[in-house]
Amino acid sequence: MTLHWKLVIDAEDPHAQADFWAAALGYRVEDNSPLIDQLLGRGAVPQELTVESHGRRAWRDLIGVRHPDDPFDEVSGAGLGRRILFQRVPEEKTGKNRLHVDVHAAPGERDAETARLVALGATSLRQVREQGGEWTVMADPEGNEFCVQ
Repeated sequence: MTLHWKLVIDAEDPHAQADFWAAALGYRVEDNSPLIDQLLGRGAVPQELTVESHGRRAWRDLIGVRHPDDPFDEVSGAGLGRRILFQRVPEEKTGKNRLHVDVHAAPGERDAETARLVALGATSLRQVREQGGEWTVMADPEGNEFCVQ
């Protein structure tokens, strides 16, 4: 049996991180507003747990991005396939990631992809050339390392 999973990333500003990664990967920021509006209307959650993002209600401390071709739940807006979830945490990032994302650029396009990601807010940290290949180590706007191959 295979299991359904998502990658969860701790964040200081989940919405900014979701916007960065959606743009970086060509993903869509999830629209949770139908569920949020329903829960607010029933008085099941307080308004303070929400913010306005992209012109709609969103959870203040939690937002996901999903692959545009994958299915999603129309009630909650949550992706049912490839998905990254960003959750607000009180502590700052303090060390090296133990898990990271590898972004695969089209053949011959690594430098252009790196430049595009820098324009979105990433930082280029170093170039790596090893027997197994070449890649660029980068950091997202909150300092989480990822590689562009």
